[in-house]
Amino acid sequence: MNDNDLPLEPRQFAIMGVRPDLLAGLRDLGFETPTPVQEQVIPALLRGRRDMFGLAQTGTGKTAAFGVPLIQLADPESEVVQGLVLCPTRELCVQVCKDIRALARHVRGLRCVAVYGGSSIGDQIRSLKSGAQIVVATPGRLLDLLKRKAVNLRELQTLVLDEAEEMLNMGFREAIDDVVPQTPDTKQTLLFSATMSREVKAIASNYMTDPLSITVGTANAAAENVSHEYYVVHSSDRYLALKRLADVFPQIYCIIFCRTRVETQEVADKLIQDGYDAEALHGEMPQSQRTIVMDKFRRRNLQMLVATDVAARGLDVNDLSHVINYNLPDDNSVYTHRAGRTGRAGKTGCSVTIVHMRERHRIVDLERRLKVKFEHKPVPTGREICKRQLLNLIDHVQRVTVDHDQIDPFWESLSEKLVDLDRETLIKRFASVQLNRFLDYYKNAPDLNVPPPAHRKDRHGSRDERNNKDRKGGYRGRSSGFSCLHLNVGKDDGITPLRIIGTINRGTGNRDIRIGRISVQGRKTIFETDSRFIKEVSAVFEGSNINGKRVKVRPGLSPDRDGGPPQRRRNHEMRPAAKANSKGGPFRKNQQNKKRSSGRKAKGARA
Repeated sequence: MNDNDLPLEPRQFAIMGVRPDLLAGLRDLGFETPTPVQEQVIPALLRGRRDMFGLAQTGTGKTAAFGVPLIQLADPESEVVQGLVLCPTRELCVQVCKDIRALARHVRGLRCVAVYGGSSIGDQIRSLKSGAQIVVATPGRLLDLLKRKAVNLRELQTLVLDEAEEMLNMGFREAIDDVVPQTPDTKQTLLFSATMSREVKAIASNYMTDPLSITVGTANAAAENVSHEYYVVHSSDRYLALKRLADVFPQIYCIIFCRTRVETQEVADKLIQDGYDAEALHGEMPQSQRTIVMDKFRRRNLQMLVATDVAARGLDVNDLSHVINYNLPDDNSVYTHRAGRTGRAGKTGCSVTIVHMRERHRIVDLERRLKVKFEHKPVPTGREICKRQLLNLIDHVQRVTVDHDQIDPFWESLSEKLVDLDRETLIKRFASVQLNRFLDYYKNAPDLNVPPPAHRKDRHGSRDERNNKDRKGGYRGRSSGFSCLHLNVGKDDGITPLRIIGTINRGTGNRDIRIGRISVQGRKTIFETDSRFIKEVSAVFEGSNINGKRVKVRPGLSPDRDGGPPQRRRNHEMRPAAKANSKGGPFRKNQQNKKRSSGRKAKGARA
């Protein structure tokens, strides 16, 4: 078979040197032309065994980029493991293995096996014993299999670290360090990442030799064909705003990202109760249930999937109209991953963020770090939603194909029944039948938009009133029973007092830990916490990753002794992540007030 005999679609893959049996698999999957990352990666891997560092956004075709060479370079006659792909989550592990099997559909004798936690290890061991040239694994399960001597990597030819930055964010650095030494030094190592963090660079430096670097797009930048919008609301109106967005886009097909599993389930339950086609996807669900939900979403039996970041990692969908950030992630690189879920395969998409009114600074930070422009949009009014729903209904009616053989027998009866209605009345009644639910619900709907800060006077009073109230209270001295911790991250890394409190709440699961003064400076943060829980609080931050920076924790002096003013916090700013101690007053950063109130006993807040 020569190039001229090939169909038009795989011709460019053939020019790269891809074998005819793999071309047939590509053709079956509908591959027309290679994506930019495939154009660079496939020929380079087929030409030689040099290590490679690939930087490309989610949804750019990375799996086929390394999957095609993995298959072509493997020997189906040998049953030893020749290719190993490490993935951060079971969902991604299953998806990558499924894609490799589909690509190798016409390659005789080649087997790919997925091994991951949450599934029978006995079944996986039996699959490995049957022989597999390519193994796709999560780090934890692979380590377990290596300890049981159920898998042998001594003849491994290629190691692929897929979504490397996500594996590091999930704490798999030690697992990677344990796996790599059990592979031969002669292997080829491929590392693929959507972002370039210091930890990813360290992995590349430790385990790769003079790697070929391939970059598609801009490092740590969001996809170019994705627009970014945000809506500002009060925290209590976040769910109402989500419903309005779902209603104003009748054809919406989206993933809604929440920060925690509890919140994910709560939002999904509310949407279901309100009549939306939605389901939750999070780590506490059994694997069988998660598979059912993902299959329903892929088949578009669901319009909205409410998910945590980790649970959605293995979900490969190309036609999402929107990604909705119900909460902004703590790490900016996670936002890049979320936004990359839409706008795939050359299509346009939209990343929507619902912002609490005191989180607007996060948008500015994302714009600066990711080099993207966010457009502030007003939350749709009830009138706008009803108009959009009505126009969508009319569009649907116009597209309907009339089956005359089915309708004509009833035409006479229909005409007689409707003969007394004129054209205008008929149209209005028809619209009312379909839209009464929206018309009734939004008849007296309030405006959810938050006025600009300069003109806003919320339930806590104006800004001047709050500042006057703060000045009356004075700055409190250091509390007894508190210990002070220093972090090597600060404002430059997106740290805020609320983020510190929220991290402690989520990490310890204990909302009764008191938090004292907090000082957030450019590159460091100093805060006081209940001495009884100092170890638990330190463990939450130590070794974690914030915007690509590994967090270090050390004990130290209180904020006012360390040369920086403590961060002013108001009780109402700490809800719902934390509630103020009943004895606690607002903290001050005014140095004059601080002197007046020195010696007073500091009052903490519950985390």
